Amino acid sequence: MPLTFILDPPVTPELRDGILELWVDVTHAGGAVGFVPPVTREDVRPELVRQFVAMEEQRSRLLVGFDEEGRVAATAFLTLNTHRLMTHWIWLYTVMVHPRHQGKGYGRDLLAAAERAARALPGIEAIRLTCRGGLGLERFYGSCDYKEVGRVPGAIRVAPGDDRDDVVMLLSLT
Repeated sequence: MPLTFILDPPVTPELRDGILELWVDVTHAGGAVGFVPPVTREDVRPELVRQFVAMEEQRSRLLVGFDEEGRVAATAFLTLNTHRLMTHWIWLYTVMVHPRHQGKGYGRDLLAAAERAARALPGIEAIRLTCRGGLGLERFYGSCDYKEVGRVPGAIRVAPGDDRDDVVMLLSLT
């Protein structure tokens, strides 16, 4: 059954808890979403609060995919650029699909929903994201029409002696 995507759902305690659970579970499954395991909800909470503040300040939009039971199954944050010379593209951050739903095409569905949301924003011509090298993520994003446009070798230190590339991907909307 497909996910139901909602842009800017009301931020309720249930939504907050669902995103925290998703973020922790994705991290523990090896997802490259800003943390390395082990991680707790309390470790993730400050980052989620920062995202909620950006939403309140209208600098970011939240896209959530809900499963058939109404649980948070996928998320992405569409973040506007504040620099006056870069307002024609947005960032896509924290792209996550719950491990119980992986392999069902929901990652592609999430990216397609993010693209639709970005196209509805006035003046937006591209979506930019970064991903951690060494996991094959650039191949996945590439299969969804994102192009690799840059790479910073060893920019992400997962652990001592385990540095990964920071890969910059771009999806043109024009």
